[in-house]
Amino acid sequence: MRKLKKGQLRRLAKAKPDSNKNNTRRWAESFTDYLRSECHLAENTVIAYTRDMRRFLEWLGDRKAVELTITELSDFVGFLSDQTLAPTSISRHVISVKMFFRYLQLEGVLVDNLVELLGSQKIWQRVPLVLSTTEIDRLLKAPRSVEVYHFRDRAILETMYATGCRASELTGLRLRELHLDERYCKVHGKGAKQRMVPLGDGAIDTIQKYLDRLRPRMAQPRPSETDWLFLSRSGRQMRREAIWELVRKYALIAGVAMDISPHTLRHSFATHLLAGGADLRQVQELLGHASIATTQIYTHVDQSRLKKVHKQFHPRA
Repeated sequence: MRKLKKGQLRRLAKAKPDSNKNNTRRWAESFTDYLRSECHLAENTVIAYTRDMRRFLEWLGDRKAVELTITELSDFVGFLSDQTLAPTSISRHVISVKMFFRYLQLEGVLVDNLVELLGSQKIWQRVPLVLSTTEIDRLLKAPRSVEVYHFRDRAILETMYATGCRASELTGLRLRELHLDERYCKVHGKGAKQRMVPLGDGAIDTIQKYLDRLRPRMAQPRPSETDWLFLSRSGRQMRREAIWELVRKYALIAGVAMDISPHTLRHSFATHLLAGGADLRQVQELLGHASIATTQIYTHVDQSRLKKVHKQFHPRA
């Protein structure tokens, strides 16, 4: 357990016995600062955990968090299930609440932490949605010259499929992190981790056309913000929500009959690499996964390659 700082000890010594217990919402607000400053979590993760805490406080009502029983905490999981949330969302809510109660322990507000007895939500592993190479080709060719921003949009789609970047990573790319001559870019992933990702001919070609023919015009309204690689119509950094809208727009134009997202291109990137013979560890590094267990889900997607390897190398195949 972390040692309390002198200032925290003085505040606790001066506080009335129940004063901290009656301020769950105040502690929830300081919990957000704790996630940023001490846990150094990615901003998107902080936003997600903060949103989870708002739902927890909504369920809590006038009750005191520190006085909840394990039965009541179990009821919270039931409350989440009634909200028709996905198993992954319920699991994250439980993790958020566990982190909040551990924070209360560290601050000396809570002695016994019953939340640790709360089991994690069972998550069934789902095979990710993956586009075929033919569907990928149709999607990448969907931005046509009739579209005002087709140079940018084509470069975005090509870069996502070429690198396996998340939408937030793509919008966070800066010009100085782009090295077209050396054929790679630097990507800032979750937890402020940086990785180098190679760029193929298709991505390099479309990015160069975007830089030469469209981006200078898009940067004119806001010259002070021209460091971002992909700009919005107003010359600002693109929002990740805009990337989602862009992908779905061109999926509809391309006739890809799926409810796809930017993550679909990431899944397709990983699956097609493995299908081509890439090593799982290499794919892990390219995706920026902290654990190879996260990458292993892609081994369930391309069974044909596994059968081919087995037939080729097993003595009794």
